[in-house]
Amino acid sequence: MKAPFIPLNAPYSDTQRAWLSGFFAGMHSHMLHSAGSVNAANARTLFILYGSQTGNCESLANDAAARAKAHGLIPMVKGMDEVEIGQLARMEYLLIITSTYGEGAMPDNAEMLWEAASEDDAPRLENVKYSVLALGDTSYDLFCQAGIDWDKRLQELGATRLFDRVDCDVDFEAPAEKWISEVIPLMAEGATTVSVIDNEAPTAKSAYNRKNPFPAKMLVNRLLTAADSSKETRHYEISIAGSGLSYEAGDAMCVVPTNCPALVADILKALGCSGNEEEPVSGGLMSLSEALRTHFEIKLPSKELLEEIASRSGDQELNALLHNGSKDKLNDYLWGRDILDLLLQFPGIEFSAAEFLRLLKPLQHRAYSISSSSKQHPDSVHLCVASVRYDAHGRSHKGVCSTYLADLVTEHSDVKIFFTPNNSFRVPNDDSLPMIMVGPGTGIAPFRAFLQEREARNASGKNWLFFGDRNAATDFIYREEIEAMQASGLLARLDLAFSRDQAEKIYVQDRMLENGAELYAWLEQGGYFFVCGDAYRMAKDVDQALHDVIRIHGNKSVTEAAEYVNQRRKDKRYVRDVY
Repeated sequence: MKAPFIPLNAPYSDTQRAWLSGFFAGMHSHMLHSAGSVNAANARTLFILYGSQTGNCESLANDAAARAKAHGLIPMVKGMDEVEIGQLARMEYLLIITSTYGEGAMPDNAEMLWEAASEDDAPRLENVKYSVLALGDTSYDLFCQAGIDWDKRLQELGATRLFDRVDCDVDFEAPAEKWISEVIPLMAEGATTVSVIDNEAPTAKSAYNRKNPFPAKMLVNRLLTAADSSKETRHYEISIAGSGLSYEAGDAMCVVPTNCPALVADILKALGCSGNEEEPVSGGLMSLSEALRTHFEIKLPSKELLEEIASRSGDQELNALLHNGSKDKLNDYLWGRDILDLLLQFPGIEFSAAEFLRLLKPLQHRAYSISSSSKQHPDSVHLCVASVRYDAHGRSHKGVCSTYLADLVTEHSDVKIFFTPNNSFRVPNDDSLPMIMVGPGTGIAPFRAFLQEREARNASGKNWLFFGDRNAATDFIYREEIEAMQASGLLARLDLAFSRDQAEKIYVQDRMLENGAELYAWLEQGGYFFVCGDAYRMAKDVDQALHDVIRIHGNKSVTEAAEYVNQRRKDKRYVRDVY
């Protein structure tokens, strides 16, 4: 049921009072339990809301909560999808921690609260004191846009910014830690604090993380697609034996790659450098060749590098694209181009080694959905990865991490890895409930893990998989496994959509519509609906198909279907892992 809209200064009806009392009484009880002290009732509560697509913001929210406890505050950490707009007005001290998804969008779990906050009738927030931490990537035009939007909207609704917003690039740890260390004392200033006795056992943090990845070994590198396929998709198995690392089905494994040596050599040649030049990197001297191979992003040009190339070359087309504000035209120009293409396009430009490095971004890890269950594979992690290879602008191009795994990693080399939990993307706790999975292409990865998990748990709930790709003969990855799951009954339903096997292209959303009556019946039985894959087209089309199925077979209006879907989101029965 949608929570009632409650203006801050309105006289409350009995229904509204009951709703508010229930919500805050429940939180008060939780606070007393967490604090373990009778004085907790007089302590200041700090609400920490996170919008997270990959788990980084959730982790930072928990870090902020730990610091808040140390300052005698009572922290309440909530995903934005766990909060109604009416509750926001009662959160006197508030921290917002959010990432930005895609081109300036809110993370999935922040969408509904943001939509409610954006409405003209959103409650006033004059009693709220807040600060925002925004995570983003300067490679995107709308850097940290979700955090910027929240900061602006909270002010428009009358909230008081207690500490300036901090915008973090991909290396977010240091600025995020600084923000936490500075904002928490301000939130605690003048408050009645308590000596917090935490009755909950602390969650042990792994010794391995982004700054200290685990050196794993590759066990299996197997081609999944046929040799004559238009794609190259591979199955990897990576050992974590003896690491102390653990994972859950639904989590992501992050791989820290190195750059292709051939690409490094070509860039050095284009720069007119030998590669032996020593430059300061990460607090020490390093050869330019090694720095380009292991420390810097040398595929996608940074905005700073683009601006410098445009300025030094004087190229009218590139300068016009950068300064005339046409993002689409600039994207079209850059499509398929990398740094080497630009250096070759403007051979008259000269960069010293130090100048060039200053214009590059740090080399980042890549996150992949895990395709195995630790209940079946406790000492290894499986991945399903499409190798990116294409020809453009007169030369061959390769994806950084996908071809690092495919071409460069051997049984003797280390693969630097760490895990990113995704607590929202999980197999249902209730093993009896149905599970519907939509995962075309490599989007099948987490659902292979989910099915292994259900099998290991002897779950009685029905499982339904929608899978597809280009051609059945060449691109039906994991075919033997999937058909065996179907034969055993683990997969109660399997619907396939191979788009190029017939004149009219058929996709997974088409199969959903064809089987709409049964799909709606599974949802009504408490079914969970999961989606994994491309965010920009597939996930949007699947979402529309889901709305249509509910509208048609639930005999609902467009508005009622949207409310039905939103309730599933709130209940975490409609969850996406999209990229």
